[in-house]
Amino acid sequence: MSGMRGLDTIALEHRPAESRIDHAVLLLFAPGHRPDVQALRDLSRAEGQFAITLDGVESEDQRVWLELLANGLAFDMSGLAPGKPFSQLSEGHLFGLDKGFDPAACEAVVLRPGPHLTSGGMMVPILRCLAWVAAQLSVLPQLRAICWQAARTICAPDYFHGGVMRWIEGGAFPGLGLTALVPQPDGSIVSEGLALFTGQELRLELAAGEDPSDGAKLALRLVHWLVENGRIASTQSLTGPSGEALLLEPDIPRGIVRVRRGFR
Repeated sequence: MSGMRGLDTIALEHRPAESRIDHAVLLLFAPGHRPDVQALRDLSRAEGQFAITLDGVESEDQRVWLELLANGLAFDMSGLAPGKPFSQLSEGHLFGLDKGFDPAACEAVVLRPGPHLTSGGMMVPILRCLAWVAAQLSVLPQLRAICWQAARTICAPDYFHGGVMRWIEGGAFPGLGLTALVPQPDGSIVSEGLALFTGQELRLELAAGEDPSDGAKLALRLVHWLVENGRIASTQSLTGPSGEALLLEPDIPRGIVRVRRGFR
């Protein structure tokens, strides 16, 4: 970034816009307990996983902002104390939290890739790093939940940390956390948030009499496979975990990959 001045505090006229909210992670804190810049600097020094390169105040809305550098990539955090908090989800898919958890009762800090990382479209390595940084921040005091905006998921901090770190270390993609699975009235299962990684959502048609829980397990395997392999441009056949034939059919205009049992 041109004009970088170490850890100097500067006034920022043009910082992250609301239009990039789908690329964001929201960190939900107990009211009155959002961290300030110094708390992030202290965590940076203690953990050594990221650096704070700039900080300041967004002139338009008086939110306290900082730039965080991790693995050579720059991320913005906004909504820090003592400035204004960020707006947050009022509802979503809960993971690792009590059903009565109310995200609207919390105060939000937003974390998102810097503008230069999103100008050409999001790439999986950037999203992996974003998730990894959010996992590193899960130890902040009074953090109540972590929201992955694109999927409207609201996760307990330890749940989010565990799923992301297993993925980073070579395990399965955290399909219930960085995406969600939504049962449909017709019995099919549709993903939410997968399009951020692949440009397409998944729609799995269940076989007659199939247990929905078995369908969900298959959907999670498919989500992992799609994140690993990317956008589907033409019909493909795969072999399922039980040896069954799966047909993946892209609906390009609607941004969906339909999956059903059968052969090409």
